[in-house]
Amino acid sequence: MQFKVMGVQAAKARRVMISDRLIASAMFKTAVSGPVRVGALGLEVDEQADLSVHGGLEKAVYAYPSEHYGYWRQQRQDAGVGGIDDALLPGALGENLTLHGLLETDVWVGDVLQFSHLTLRVTQPREPCFKFNASMGFNQASKRMAQTGYCGFYLSVDQPGTVEAGEEGTLVPGPRRASIPERFKAKLFKHLR
Repeated sequence: MQFKVMGVQAAKARRVMISDRLIASAMFKTAVSGPVRVGALGLEVDEQADLSVHGGLEKAVYAYPSEHYGYWRQQRQDAGVGGIDDALLPGALGENLTLHGLLETDVWVGDVLQFSHLTLRVTQPREPCFKFNASMGFNQASKRMAQTGYCGFYLSVDQPGTVEAGEEGTLVPGPRRASIPERFKAKLFKHLR
């Protein structure tokens, strides 16, 4: 199965105000141009603020389907969130790779994303947190992610290399024992309350 990299994004950790508290976050990713080096711990130009829930060898890179962006724009509009950031540019959901043509329903733990100069392996779905609510601008964002399964997925780095926007990749099926939607559903019951 072929797919395309619509965007490559990164951010440095910084302190942001969330619910009247200063919290470290690297959620607000912005576009990086040209080939980006990816090592065992992810994009070399990227940081994670809380390594207990993001980053590390099993969550080195976060990928998100571009197809879901229309849904999130509508959800923000319905919640009365608008203004200067209505566009929700790639990286707005905290992802390093915005992909087109590869949904969560297409992906299983252990599948490989093969690029020209990089090999990544699917490890697990992303679980939303309070920072996701803050970045989307409304308190029900995590619940909406849990209801829809529009979570994206984490990747480990099998073979370090480079990746860039516009590049095509190939999904190589792994053992196909646990799908991303199955794993997500098992983790997310707490967000559906």
